[in-house]
Amino acid sequence: MVPRLLLRAWPRGPAVGPGAPSRPLSAGSGPGQYLQHSIVPTMHYQDSLPRLPIPKLEDTIRRYLSAQKPLLDDGQFRKTEQFCKSFENGIGKELHEQLVAQDKQNKHTSYISGQGFDRHLFALRHLAAAKGIILPELYLDPAYGQINHNVLSTSTLSSPAVNLGGFAPVVSDGFGVGYAVHGNWIGCNVSSYPGRNAREFLQCVEKALEDMFDALEGKSIKS
Repeated sequence: MVPRLLLRAWPRGPAVGPGAPSRPLSAGSGPGQYLQHSIVPTMHYQDSLPRLPIPKLEDTIRRYLSAQKPLLDDGQFRKTEQFCKSFENGIGKELHEQLVAQDKQNKHTSYISGQGFDRHLFALRHLAAAKGIILPELYLDPAYGQINHNVLSTSTLSSPAVNLGGFAPVVSDGFGVGYAVHGNWIGCNVSSYPGRNAREFLQCVEKALEDMFDALEGKSIKS
């Protein structure tokens, strides 16, 4: 991997980088101060959080097809749609029932649902592999591989206790972006494998930030 770092001060001023003074944990009176001195143990309220149900298989398939439709031509979409229907009415139904049963036996976990479909389909795929079931055609569809080829993968952990972090790419031709947004600066650490130009990508990120700064200051955006 080739890590690159961009840290930009806001408002505009001297750049902030590794080794530069950072805000101490005990400074100020914001939420960070409260959490730093709180006597409540971490994860104390975890058990009281509501568990999110596993979505219905038909809802996940519908979201998946909605995401695929703009990416495929009519012929490709009809083929993917057939794979989905076969999966939903066949082995997918059986795998989904097993997944729901496992979820009921593990009350300490919570399933994240919403507009996404990827984690649900991933869980069903993992379950099929664990059961020794031949991989369903849905997962062999090139469209499935394409939509799960995430060139840009990002993550953040903004905390006064964290000055620098990173996030690795999840595919060989991708970028990993670890970013942070603080009270007086924002920044990101970009990583990639040798086949990609992380420095060039970082220059594009910097240009985008400069455009946003200019817009916020009422200046015209440079082309």
